[in-house]
Amino acid sequence: MPQSLTIAQVSPHRRATRKPVNEFVGRLSEELAARGHEIVRIGSAEPVKRPLTARPFDIVHVHEPFAPSVSAAALRHSLSLNVATFHAPQERVLSTQVARPLVEIFFGRIDARTVTSEATAALLEKYFPATYELVAPAGWTATGGERDWAAVADDFEAVYGRVLARRHDPTGDPKLRAELAKRPLIEVDLHMHTDHSGDCATPVEVLLQTARDRGLGAIAITDHNEVSGALEAAAIAESMDGLKVIVAEEVKTAEQGEVIGLFLEEKIPKGLTMAETIAAIREQGGLVYVPHPFDRFHSVPDYEHLLDMVEEIDLLEVFNPRVALTAFNEEAVRFAGKYRIIPAAGSDSHVAQGLGSVRQRIHDFDGPAEFLEAMRDADITRKHKNLVYVQTLKFLQTTGRPKAPKRRVSNAKPARGGRPRRPPTGRRSPSKS
Repeated sequence: MPQSLTIAQVSPHRRATRKPVNEFVGRLSEELAARGHEIVRIGSAEPVKRPLTARPFDIVHVHEPFAPSVSAAALRHSLSLNVATFHAPQERVLSTQVARPLVEIFFGRIDARTVTSEATAALLEKYFPATYELVAPAGWTATGGERDWAAVADDFEAVYGRVLARRHDPTGDPKLRAELAKRPLIEVDLHMHTDHSGDCATPVEVLLQTARDRGLGAIAITDHNEVSGALEAAAIAESMDGLKVIVAEEVKTAEQGEVIGLFLEEKIPKGLTMAETIAAIREQGGLVYVPHPFDRFHSVPDYEHLLDMVEEIDLLEVFNPRVALTAFNEEAVRFAGKYRIIPAAGSDSHVAQGLGSVRQRIHDFDGPAEFLEAMRDADITRKHKNLVYVQTLKFLQTTGRPKAPKRRVSNAKPARGGRPRRPPTGRRSPSKS
């Protein structure tokens, strides 16, 4: 591996303790350091959050990251790509039985999993199904040959290299970005719905008027499994000054959650595999945008499926005001950061009152290539909205409605200022004498 890496090696034991895991970590660290890599070792009873967050690491390599341990804590705090090595073929009842759901969340942050024996792999696959790569320690092998620590370091350099190769190139097109910088800034909301979605009652005209009233320069209409609302909006917006409509669709895949296609021309059917859906987006020259990726209350691809498609993701939604827990947004920020994916945000508004509650300020653009380049310098901001209030409006507007889309709300009007107008109470119009 030609490049020098900064690697944290985290053991669950005190560094001075004579343990097989510590010997493995120590010998591997020595070999990697001899090759020019910068190694930071962390053991039990040592601070873990500060060293892992105070500086960037290329790789955080955790050993036996079962909870509770410093290795598990490292997964909690790491902002880097994480490689895990599991050593002993021994069940940890606390992790496999009692705290298994929590352990699965932290194991979900592992970007490559290795084991030191086939027995360890078999045990882990029983409780935490995933792909485990065998990297045996130094010593005599089953075939009778001797394996040294240089070979172990070779294997881990290959593992590190494969993980690092999946990061996106942040360079983009500097020449195009310089041209875009000459254009005015506009504000964009990238996730919203109209009454062409089955769970929304906002007419297209109301959405467009609200977007313009709130100073948005571009919006992406992302109806569920439908583009008719976005196409209608795009046609109307052609006669409106200062508002672009990105035709988009939030597509439900067969088993891997939802994905948004931006800059589409026609509907993509639901129920395809994620790979088929992405291919359909690409065929139309569109961009792949993953919404609310870690919100377990939405239909989302799990971490392993995100890893399968990480090279195909153009944008990742890192802020969605409708997620149940802020930790879901934080997890999205973490994932986008370590894979260098362009971050994005959207209000996911199902009522006009929520429109523009989160937006990004970017330079004006024409088409997907310019948009993607402009998003590299996006400034994501949020405006306070009462989520309970917005969700209540959605409930009142959609409860009891038939499944068919395009139900019109009587006397629907654009929302201004984020709250509906209320008639004055306790006052009478002055009488005319």
